[in-house]
Amino acid sequence: MIDSFRNWLLSLPRRQKRLIQVTTDTLLVWGALWLAFVVRLGIDEMANPVLEHPWLFFIAPVVSIPLFIRFGMYRAVMRYFGTDALIAIIKAVSLSALILGVVVYWYSNHQNVVPRSIIFNYWWLSLIMVGGLRLGMRQYFLGDWFTAAQHVPFTSRDDGLPKVAVYGAGAAGNQLVAALRMGKVMRPVAFIDDDSSITDRVISGLQVYKPRHIQRMIDVTGAQEVLLAIPSAPRGRRREILGYLEAFPLHVRSVPGFMDLASGRVKVDDIQEVDIADLLGRDSVPAQADLLERCIAGQSVLVTGAGGSIGSELCRQILGLGPKTLILFEHSEFNLYSILSELEQRVTRESLSTRLLPILGSVRNQPQLLDIMKTWRVETVYHAAAYKHVPMVEHNIAEGVLNNVIGTLNTAQAALQAGVSNFVLISTDKAVRPTNVMGSTKRLAEMTLQALSREVAPVLFGDASNISQVNKTRFTMVRFGNVLGSSGSVIPLFHKQIKAGGPLTVTHPKITRYFMTIPEAAQLVIQAGSMGQGGDVFVLDMGEPVRIVELAEKMIHLSGLSVRSERNPHGDIAIEFSGLRPGEKLYEELLIGDNVVATRHPMIMSAQEDFLSWDVLKERLNQFLEAVSADDYNRVRQLLRETVSGYAPDGEIVDWIYQQRRLDP
Repeated sequence: MIDSFRNWLLSLPRRQKRLIQVTTDTLLVWGALWLAFVVRLGIDEMANPVLEHPWLFFIAPVVSIPLFIRFGMYRAVMRYFGTDALIAIIKAVSLSALILGVVVYWYSNHQNVVPRSIIFNYWWLSLIMVGGLRLGMRQYFLGDWFTAAQHVPFTSRDDGLPKVAVYGAGAAGNQLVAALRMGKVMRPVAFIDDDSSITDRVISGLQVYKPRHIQRMIDVTGAQEVLLAIPSAPRGRRREILGYLEAFPLHVRSVPGFMDLASGRVKVDDIQEVDIADLLGRDSVPAQADLLERCIAGQSVLVTGAGGSIGSELCRQILGLGPKTLILFEHSEFNLYSILSELEQRVTRESLSTRLLPILGSVRNQPQLLDIMKTWRVETVYHAAAYKHVPMVEHNIAEGVLNNVIGTLNTAQAALQAGVSNFVLISTDKAVRPTNVMGSTKRLAEMTLQALSREVAPVLFGDASNISQVNKTRFTMVRFGNVLGSSGSVIPLFHKQIKAGGPLTVTHPKITRYFMTIPEAAQLVIQAGSMGQGGDVFVLDMGEPVRIVELAEKMIHLSGLSVRSERNPHGDIAIEFSGLRPGEKLYEELLIGDNVVATRHPMIMSAQEDFLSWDVLKERLNQFLEAVSADDYNRVRQLLRETVSGYAPDGEIVDWIYQQRRLDP
């Protein structure tokens, strides 16, 4: 009955809803005025004020209702009635009472005297009745009269919703609680906060607990999850909190940061799994604005591999730096469509003047690259197109060589011919003493740019005319480790395995990796690319390497689950070791030698590393192409050994074509 009446009210047209509100407010104004006489004179001594002062009961709604309309009281949606609407009611009621008081004062000099205290009584009674009814109707329309009545006797109940505690009783925490109550997907049962001035108090109807009382909070409330509502806390502090929460059987998730909220990408009630970057606990260094803008602002910029993990983030950050033209070069139609749609929405939303040009193509097509760079007068190229998945490239050696080496060569030579000013290669820590084809081809790509940068007027590879090209391009390379959430990253895989109930697969108990967030890596790439003099190999400070098995354990614990092991056979999720895959190393490095110097940016170093001359390298590249064309992967491996310093392949050749030909000679 109650639900059907509520649904009927909600389904009414807006005009009818407003008519009901105006009629109700008129009755409330009359009721408040009548009660004002009762409070002043009492029931026994009071004559009927309606008969004694009919003009007063006529003038009260005539004064009040227009003011209520003017202050927007009938535009507020009752279900989302908040502080601003309450302030509007206070202003409207106070002003109407003041005007009514002036009328009473003027009229009392000519007619029957009205006690002046009636106006004060009318004011506070109107506030209670008009404001109180709206607050009550908000709870009625939300369908939950006791959301904030946790400490009221006889009001506790189990509605079947997951019970969550909110870590952080500040603005974000209170907004989250309001959103959860409105959404009816989770039931907030407590706050957790470090601020000793508010602990053991009640905020928004919820008890605030100290972090050291979390177990007591779990016992009292039955909380199953913790939602982190501390978006402004530095990563170091978030890591401490996560480390402490890891000891409790709670699924830990978080709400977005203020920058994401302000940009409109997410809402305050968009709850997500804990950002793994918080587990690393490292705060990013503020960007240097002049380095960010130097090669981008007002220029024509080309990003190859624009739809990939790094390429797409480069595009996002480049767009915010005001380029004249941003060319998105990508061979995957779906990836190109995805990043273009996102950037176009941002251009419209922020009224940006940047021209976006999506182009489908391959870095193996040098004529197309040259045509693009000349047509749009490209001034800066960020070359992110590459095959980066180690086992995949190990099984497809020819594609690794053609895409990573020849693709980089084609893009670099097109840039040189078109007179591009800046060329930045996205490299990898796997290029250092590689044990796999992917790493060795990326090192070979670095060496190609190093060799080209030393030539004032090189004869380009594959140019039968033997004509020298004037080199006006500044080539730089930026080398870093794994980025969180990139394609092939272990983090999304762990999330998927946890949702499936496990097990989590780790290749080796001792395997470690460097990690960095994609936005931080892209930002540092842009800054590093602005600092080079030509042929520089920049290395990003990746912090301390992380043991993958420890990362897996933390992710299990923060999902509210336990690790199943020999010591805990009844745990929820097991961790299994599958063994190193083809080409994988236990430990990654960032430097080939010890020749490294600091730069003006504290997280960017410059490495001095050996390379071959351009003439020698061209001959070696010819040999690579011949070996790939003949599917002679033994020869490819031998050439990589001779060319790439420290290349030590691990295991037999596992290329699919090579293996099949050995089976079917």
